Parts: sequence; structure tokens; C-alpha cells
Amino acid sequence: MKFSEFNFHPDIAKGVKIAGFREPSPIQEEGIPLVLDGVDLVAQAHTGTGKTAAFGLPILEKIANKEIERALVITPTRELASQVSDELYHLGRFAGIRTLAVYGGVGYGRQIALINKGVDIVVATPGRLKDLYEKGKIDSFNPEIVVLDEADEMLDMGFLDAVKEIFNYIPQNRQTLLFSATMPEPIKDLAETLLYNPEYISVVRDDESTTNNKIEQSYYIIEESERDKAIVSLLESEEYNKALIFCRMKREVDRLNEYLKALGFNVAGLHGDIEQIDRDAIVRSYRQGKIDILIATDVAARGLDIKDVTHVFNYHIPFDPQSYVHRIGRTGRAGRDGKAITLVTTEEFRELQRIQKEVGASMQLAVLKLGERELSKDDVTQMKHKISSMKISNIVDPLLQELEDIDTLELIKKLLFYTVQKEGIGSFEAIGYEKEMVDAMYQEYIREEKATKRKSRRRK
Repeated sequence: MKFSEFNFHPDIAKGVKIAGFREPSPIQEEGIPLVLDGVDLVAQAHTGTGKTAAFGLPILEKIANKEIERALVITPTRELASQVSDELYHLGRFAGIRTLAVYGGVGYGRQIALINKGVDIVVATPGRLKDLYEKGKIDSFNPEIVVLDEADEMLDMGFLDAVKEIFNYIPQNRQTLLFSATMPEPIKDLAETLLYNPEYISVVRDDESTTNNKIEQSYYIIEESERDKAIVSLLESEEYNKALIFCRMKREVDRLNEYLKALGFNVAGLHGDIEQIDRDAIVRSYRQGKIDILIATDVAARGLDIKDVTHVFNYHIPFDPQSYVHRIGRTGRAGRDGKAITLVTTEEFRELQRIQKEVGASMQLAVLKLGERELSKDDVTQMKHKISSMKISNIVDPLLQELEDIDTLELIKKLLFYTVQKEGIGSFEAIGYEKEMVDAMYQEYIREEKATKRKSRRRK
């Protein structure tokens, strides 16, 4: 099937053509006609399958043909809200369709003004949207189509109650679409509550639920500020033939591409805003070995078949477990070994545990040693004070006698080095948390899981 067979409005078709869409993915081929027919829909599909276009294109088509005026997409995170809003804008911009990402952490004023002014599509996180509705700031916003995107992720993040409350403010005569990578019971219950006689489709295959055991999988627990330093250090230390780096957002691809190019890496970026002719040239150069490193979003990497990718780096952890399987499956092909390395912050540790649990991934904690860190003036002053004020005991006399054959200056250096190592100020500079700290984080995660389950049982 070709996209031209959908007979989209000319302005929507132009956006589709420039985006480089030629043949619809399975979720698009099955989902678009159903959404155009106006039915409620439950679709099981994960990030990277083209689901944004699956619900976005028919919504844009309906707006372009003046069948509806407004639509709402609810997503679990601000990053996904920005990404979905950006993609819908580019697909619908020739029809003059306006999109807006709405999330917390920024001021209300501009968001409220644009919604009330008449923006066509709002892509929002549950917390901020619920807040705006409760405070009566967007009474005039009555979407005719509502999409719940990444519903299982919203469940995991505790947003389901907020989602249900949001629907109290939305007109009943609406079309509702629910997209989810997995279908746990609470999501099925949500669909039965909010959707009317929905159609059900699934494009998740059995082989997309587990990871390839030929792939060596590891992760680094880092601070957010260490991402660039970590990816550079890993690229310098790992022996790769072709590397694929996954980012969540298009703008992250562009920024990281420029950053790595400036450092001399042979790299190119790939995302949905790149025209098809340029995309083809980039993929061809990557396949021929003229480019060593390709940075891409999940959507851009769909359909990318390169057999000799030795390393996959997750610059950001993916939005859902199936996307993790999809990403790392780009290496370890045709019986070859591969490596998958994921950068995770302490805030993302919960997501990492969920991925490991759901896809059975055997991921090893790693720490990257970068070299000895020089002592600062403050370090020297601190150690001088500690040593000068230290009391001496004869308990060390037997040990001192055993060390008499070592040169005095060399012995002093050895003891000082041992001391600063013990104090933790002369250690090797490293990227990644050590096992002891991660074990403590894991125990905290287990406690939170148990507390959540107890609360859930009490509600029932």
C-alpha cells in the first residue's frame, strides 16, 4: 500500500511527502482508516512503529477538511509531548494547523493564551492539563478527538487517576483513541470506561518482547550533566565498527550531531525532519562505511537494516520496554555479537528496572574509569590538616619494622597515596555509580513498588 491511497487533503499529502513517508507501517495501514471512520480505537503498538502518524494524520485530515476543530493528545512526559507536537506540526503545517505542547515546569500564561486563542491540537501531560481544567483556565477547549498515547507508561507513572479526572471536563460526544505498548488489566479497564464500542488492533509481535542473547547489554548510572562526557568517553574507549546512537528528540539528534562533529567524530544525524533524498544519502553513506556513527530517533531508525552495527548506545533510555528491544536489535544480527550500552540517570532508574523486568534483559552495571584526578588546593590543605592533627600510636611499630627495607621517601609517598585513596579524593575520575550505591537505589525501588501495590490493594 502507498500513502497516496489514503487520498489525504492536498496540504496534508504535501506534509506526508516532505516527511519522506512512502509506504505506511502496519499500525498506520490498520489504524488510519479506522480513525478516519470515526470509531473509537484501542491500538497496541510501541514507540518506533509510526503510531504518532497513525493517529496524527487522520486527525490532521479531519481538521483540514473542517470535520472537526480541535484535538487533544495526552502523553506521559514533557519530552514525548514536545516530540509528538513537533511531528504533528510538520505534517500539518501546509494546512496551517497549529499545535501546542503543554506541560509543567514552565509558566501558565503563554499556554493558556494559545489554547484560548484557538490552537488546533494540544499535546499535554496529565498533571498540567488536569491543573488547567480544574482552575477553569481552559473552559473553551472542547476537543472532538482525544488520544491517550503511551497509556501503560501513564499507568506506571501513576497518572491514571488524573487522566480519568480530565475526562470529566471533556464532552461525551467525542472520538477516543488509546495507544499502549502493553495491555495490563488497568489499561483494559480504562479502555472499557472511556471508550465507546472500540475497535482493537495490535502490531506487537512475539519476537519484539524479548532481547537477543547474543547482545552484551550494560548500563551506566550517571548525572544528567554527564551525558555528553559519557558518550564521548564511551566512543573513545569502545572498539566499534559502526555505532548507532539513539536519542528521544529530534533536537537532541541535531545538537549531539554537531557536538560530536566538532570533536572530530565521523557522524551524521537522522530524524523525521530530514527530507527523503538526504535521508537516503545518509543511510547509504552509513551502510558503505563512509560514516561510522549514526545518531537517530526511534521513528527515523524504523526500517533501517544495517548488518554490521557493532554497538548501540542509548543516549537516553527509551520510553517503553519494546522500544528498547527494537533499538538494541539493530546490533547482534546474522549470528554476530553486539553491544548495547544505556545511559541512565538516577531519576530514570525506575524505568530501567521496568525494562529489565518486562523484556528479560540481562543488563550489567558498568563504570567507566577516565584516569586519575589531580588533587586540588583544597584537597591538599584538607589532607595536610588531617595528617598534622593526627595522633600517633605505638600500635604501628611492628608494621614500621617490616617496612624498613623500603626507601623512606617512597614509603611516605605510598602511605600518602593510600590515605588519599581511602579518603576518596585521589581516586580515579569515573563515569557511573558504583555497585553499592546502585544496590541501595534498587532496594529503594523495591520498597516503592511494594508501597504502590499496598495502596492499590487498599483502593480496591
